[in-house]
Amino acid sequence: MPRRVRAVAAAGVLVATFALTGCLPSILDAEKPVSTPTGEDVAEALRPFYTQVLEWERCGDGLGCASATAPLDWDDPERGEIELALVRHVASGDRIGSLLVNPGGPGGSGYEFIAESLAYAVGEPLQERFDVVGFDPRGVGQSSAVACYDAEQMDEYLYGIVPAERGSDAWVDAVGAASADFGQACAERTGDLLGEVDTVSAARDLDLLRAILGDEQLNYLGYSYGTFLGATYAELYPEKVGRLVLDGAIDPSASDAEVTEAQAIGFEQALHAYLEDCLTGTECPFDGTADDGMAEVGRLLASVDASPLRGSDGRMVGADTLLTAIIYPLYSADSWPYLSQMLESVMFGEADYALSFADGYNGRNEDGTYLDNSTESFRAINCLDYAYQSDVGVMREKAASVAAAAPTIGPYFGFGDLACVNWPHQGERERGPIHAEGAAPILVIGTTGDPATPYEWAVALADQLASGVLVSYDGEGHTAYNKSNACVDDTVEAFLIDGTVPANDPGC
Repeated sequence: MPRRVRAVAAAGVLVATFALTGCLPSILDAEKPVSTPTGEDVAEALRPFYTQVLEWERCGDGLGCASATAPLDWDDPERGEIELALVRHVASGDRIGSLLVNPGGPGGSGYEFIAESLAYAVGEPLQERFDVVGFDPRGVGQSSAVACYDAEQMDEYLYGIVPAERGSDAWVDAVGAASADFGQACAERTGDLLGEVDTVSAARDLDLLRAILGDEQLNYLGYSYGTFLGATYAELYPEKVGRLVLDGAIDPSASDAEVTEAQAIGFEQALHAYLEDCLTGTECPFDGTADDGMAEVGRLLASVDASPLRGSDGRMVGADTLLTAIIYPLYSADSWPYLSQMLESVMFGEADYALSFADGYNGRNEDGTYLDNSTESFRAINCLDYAYQSDVGVMREKAASVAAAAPTIGPYFGFGDLACVNWPHQGERERGPIHAEGAAPILVIGTTGDPATPYEWAVALADQLASGVLVSYDGEGHTAYNKSNACVDDTVEAFLIDGTVPANDPGC
């Protein structure tokens, strides 16, 4: 079953493993450093949350970890509490304040993002001037988390083959039943939290974290889905906006169907760009033009959709798994050579290389376990954040539209409503533009060749925000900051550190 692609920030994971810098400053000299909350006036029911004191424990070289408590339900704080996991790298120089970072998803772990790849998450100038804080949003990772399936069940859910023609009544029934079973398992294992992991609730958590970290205003760097979280925060708390950078922007007014089609087009274009580059080299598995290559990839997807390949561990590579394997390296042009190797292996009827790529995207370890709960939290958050409908005829119309817009990979992007239409908790948020009237300037970054969050989304968000400032990067890959482009890096760091707002789009 195709899933809408998680717009993760860690685009270069195929080509590098990120480690913490060896020489980082000690957190503080105190044995157990604490953060002093701002002490601002809030409703009586929320005061215990906003006045809590974070106690930081050393949890790595130069890192401190803490846990915060938030209401399960912000509209009814007496229903219960959840935990939010944080990790912090203290500023090595003249400190401005905290900089909270979200890597995307939804379902991406900000805790792991900072703990395991600080230098990839933020550049050295930001490490020097800010306490860089990673956090797992509600439902994610080390915070109070969504739980659904064990590893064996997850394998079947992600890699299982539906023995029916794609789009047929039997296929729709089978996919819908599998999604309903998954949702029921999530409800049974997660409990009340499953209905409270929406982005508005996460944005209210973000304000809580700001306050108990001791910051009067929020300084924030959000990648991909993190831009939606940041924009939602700005809409809720415009007066608390400090310096916000939204990189790889999502258009908050786009419906689920519009998002699906735009991403299908984005990855179709990225695949075409890959093929154009591939055909200039000597080790490309394709011949002719890029359009010829697109046709060959289309035939390859159709072939495994009809006759899946079996991997050495018994798992099968059908069209959905191969699509995931193709999409994974398209997040970064640095990974394109590996995409050539994977596609060539599938041409020769081999499944293992494609499975390893899909495993990387899905967070599956070689031993069959899963790194985290990103699949579960991705589904749970999206099912609350968008509206879905159950009319199969409408689904078929939308699927046909996506297939027409992206003829190579679009045929495998349709029927996304099936993932959430029978979810235990239905989303109530009305999708619409976000204006954040009264907020300080907000930097919105868009990459022209971004497949996961198309450039036009950044243009749309910057236009919607009353104080939005667009920064365009002419390049390939997902997100732009800290990816070796001096123009983008200098613009972001001057804004976050000095408050310098570009007079015009720098056109990086």
